[in-house]
Amino acid sequence: MDSSNAEQPSSLRKLFETANNQRHKLDSITDRSSSTYQQNLRAGIEAFQQCQQLTDRLAVFSPNETQDDIASGDLQYLLVNHYLGELLRQDSITNRKTVLQQAQTAYELYLKLLDAYDMLSKAESKLYQRYLSSSDDFSLLSTSDPTARRNTKIARYKQEQELKLKLRSLAQVPLALQNDDAASREIYLAEIQLCTHNTFHALDIISQELQIIALMPLTSPAAQSEERDTDCRQRDRTCNRDSYPDRLDPPISQLLNNGRAGPILSKDGKPLKPFTLLESRQRRQNEVFRPDHALPTMTIDEYLEEEKRRGGIIAGGGQTSGAAVSQETDEDDVQKADMETMKKREWDEYMEANPKGSGNTLNRG
Repeated sequence: MDSSNAEQPSSLRKLFETANNQRHKLDSITDRSSSTYQQNLRAGIEAFQQCQQLTDRLAVFSPNETQDDIASGDLQYLLVNHYLGELLRQDSITNRKTVLQQAQTAYELYLKLLDAYDMLSKAESKLYQRYLSSSDDFSLLSTSDPTARRNTKIARYKQEQELKLKLRSLAQVPLALQNDDAASREIYLAEIQLCTHNTFHALDIISQELQIIALMPLTSPAAQSEERDTDCRQRDRTCNRDSYPDRLDPPISQLLNNGRAGPILSKDGKPLKPFTLLESRQRRQNEVFRPDHALPTMTIDEYLEEEKRRGGIIAGGGQTSGAAVSQETDEDDVQKADMETMKKREWDEYMEANPKGSGNTLNRG
């Protein structure tokens, strides 16, 4: 479109600024599950949807134009569908499959518009054609070789960091150049390159998530409601079985002591009726308010008595005990006495041959 930014309807500029501010406001909210975040997210989605409708109604972009024909102030409106898909992916209230499909459609419109203006690089054009050929199972890592997948991840990460650094450096322009048409155009083009890089990554994640959702069992709200009603009817029938029996001849287990007699477990180990482990329950209840450390199980006197009973304590002690031990030696055993004498003699000879301190040769001068 050949119109300048000044000729652009002010309502579109204000609406885009409002939607963009709403998008930036979400970054300051940490809890994404809060109602405040979801309300601001819904307001941002509605604002970008209005921008999309107004852009189409005003015919801001035409298929007969090229990239050079777009006014610098109109380049920012190319990102409307990208920002819309970005916000739709964060919606956690609406049906997940519906939200992902809407986000996927928004990203497709964004890439289609860039491809019409020939603003995709050669690598991005190949990715876009690969996506169009198989959008259901699109993946950035097409090969199964782990080395090639790792190299692709590293290359895309480096590319993303370079685009962020370029956009950050272009945004830090002096105040005198902020109104320069060429400088603002370069900033918009750098932002489009970064958003295009993120778009293919988002489409990869959406494709994987849709595949997971397709494998989940289908449970419609009507089926869930019917299942709940069935459970309620079964529960009511069980509760009213005693007062309103369904059969004239109740089972034997019910006849025997109103169903309380008979075995608790079947031969396979399955419980036949509810039961309570009273001993275990009472023991656990008694252990609720107790110290963390192990408490003593007997007194000191009881412990000593037990040790004495097991022979762990020797009676007596002192000189009396030593004398008793020495008296146990048989004085008539001459051979044992000679062995004791030889042992003492050998020890005396060893002490004479090795006087005290003779082995310490380190501290000698």
